[in-house]
Amino acid sequence: MSIDNITPDQWDSMTSKWAGNPNQQSKANDPVNNPSHYNTGGIECIDAMQAMLSTEEFIGYLRGNGLKYRWRFRYKNGMEDLRKAEWYDKKLLTFIIEQDVDIKGNNR
Repeated sequence: MSIDNITPDQWDSMTSKWAGNPNQQSKANDPVNNPSHYNTGGIECIDAMQAMLSTEEFIGYLRGNGLKYRWRFRYKNGMEDLRKAEWYDKKLLTFIIEQDVDIKGNNR
């Protein structure tokens, strides 16, 4: 298995073996995977963002948020911010695979 050919599910399986699943909360109260303040009105905010942005813009949005959470983790929310950064990385990987986007951000 090569990291270049790994699926998001395989990645999740591998990383959970390495890092475990510390402080996992129920989905209803999960500030990383399902923050309640981003899920009102029947649509997740991230889904609305994806619908309104171009492929390249959405990739930039995901990359920027991952960087933001890594940048501030030592000064604000610690491990929670690192988990949020990881969430954006996984979302980016899934988006690129599902949309068949090449590494330059162009649709194939």
